[in-house]
Amino acid sequence: MHLFYQPFPVFYLSDDDSRHAVKTLRLGVSDPIAVTDGRGTRFDAQITKADARQCAFRVTGEEHTPARPFSVRMCVAPTKNIDRIEWFVEKAVELGIERISFFIGQHSERRVLKLERLEKIAIAAMKQSLQSWLPQLDEALPFAQMLATINEEQRFIAHLPNSLELGAQRALHLFHQATINGQYAVLIGPEGDFAPTELEQAREAGFGHVILGPNRLRTETAALSACQILNLLNT
Repeated sequence: MHLFYQPFPVFYLSDDDSRHAVKTLRLGVSDPIAVTDGRGTRFDAQITKADARQCAFRVTGEEHTPARPFSVRMCVAPTKNIDRIEWFVEKAVELGIERISFFIGQHSERRVLKLERLEKIAIAAMKQSLQSWLPQLDEALPFAQMLATINEEQRFIAHLPNSLELGAQRALHLFHQATINGQYAVLIGPEGDFAPTELEQAREAGFGHVILGPNRLRTETAALSACQILNLLNT
């Protein structure tokens, strides 16, 4: 069944979904569809007005999907090439993620981020993967301000240090540092990496240093890897 997104109590599809349902899928009156509110509830519905400008429906049943017993919040610096961060958002939503927070670091090359397109990508990925929970996307904040918003108990900063950073302590892999059913927040730095002062700020805020493997990863690859590691841990 085709899945659409529409926050209730509105009983018609968005402009884009209306066109897709009527023009592309050629759905008509009485055809069944599924609609999610993005907050865990999926509604069985029937089309009552097959209008490409405003496709109306009525609800015939509903089912609620509970939130996961763990949550993943990825805090990531936007990449200079916006296509890469768009790719990350799409794939992270498909894999499963609760929240994506963007921040501007000292070494960030992109300092302006518009959420409208990213929100559309997240909605499309949610529908494509047949999920009923839409992740929260946060406006980009300066690094220190973003740190102040974090209340997750399990906090990690993914960083592959050189020999002069973080002393002689060897960082452990995220998979071995995180524990199951946690509320996770992971920091992923920009292309220019974290500044030394940011590493210290993260440490003071309770973030444990972890690695994602032996290789140096691009920002979007590191963020997606961390997301998958935490999902796999809780499988």
